[in-house]
Amino acid sequence: MGKLLSPARRQCCIDHVCRELPVPERRVCRVLGQHRSTQRKVPHGADDERALTEDIIALAKQYGRYGYRRVTALLCHAGWTVNRKRVERISRRERLQVPQHQPKRRRL
Repeated sequence: MGKLLSPARRQCCIDHVCRELPVPERRVCRVLGQHRSTQRKVPHGADDERALTEDIIALAKQYGRYGYRRVTALLCHAGWTVNRKRVERISRRERLQVPQHQPKRRRL
């Protein structure tokens, strides 16, 4: 399954263990090092996440060679107050990649 680093992955693991074994949630949280308040908390994203994602995808389609840093600059010029790391996270989630350069064809 891999390392249980993020709270979301721990939360899924704790839910799975509680369903499969007759063990209380309190004990499973203690064993896996997850606070019970984190276990019960419902995650919610930012309000503007969907609009920002649509703008990032539109800019990535329009400027195919631009990476997340240049897209961040374009968003700042467009009026968004956005962090570079947030744009990088969204572009990774949407699997936006700058295409690799093709090697030059040499004469035979």
